Amino acid sequence: MKLALLRHAMTDWNRAKRVQGRIDQPLSDCGRKQLDQLSIPSEFKAYRWYCSPLRRATQTAALLAIAPLEIEAALIEMSWGDWEGEILKPLRKRLGDEMRANESRGLDFRPPGGESPREVQARLQPLLQQIAASGQDTAAVVHKGIIRCIYALACDWDMRGESPVDFSWDALHQFELSPDGKLLNSYESIPVIRT
Repeated sequence: MKLALLRHAMTDWNRAKRVQGRIDQPLSDCGRKQLDQLSIPSEFKAYRWYCSPLRRATQTAALLAIAPLEIEAALIEMSWGDWEGEILKPLRKRLGDEMRANESRGLDFRPPGGESPREVQARLQPLLQQIAASGQDTAAVVHKGIIRCIYALACDWDMRGESPVDFSWDALHQFELSPDGKLLNSYESIPVIRT
């Protein structure tokens, strides 16, 4: 069974390179224009569609005319706790060795007051099992952190260092699920259609 994930379009905080996490930023004008030029490939229109509850995801789904759509709380972005609103480059400079040590933990990296990628994976597991039990190919409008956590589960990446793939953030990221909800070692990046 297929699981396809689409990242939301751009926000002002994306452009400024601010960590958004759970902050509920709307799409920017640039993000809205970006979606004017895109559409979902026809084969994905028959998929069952879910969406993160955050505005940047629901607005993306609406502008792409994805319907019907189910809002799913488990798909919310990783919590970055005290670091939401920060810009990573100056944060790394300010925290120095402390930040390097935290980032070297990979799946167990955790911002203060936030959650780790491993915890994100754990909260996604029941949803993956539910999707597999439905027997229906599924897609979702989500966040960069969710896509990276699903990729790490599928491809056995410990999230240390650079990603093994160069993710295209305006593509669909397709994975395969086993009947019991486990992610198979499979990944495909599928371009969205430019209109």
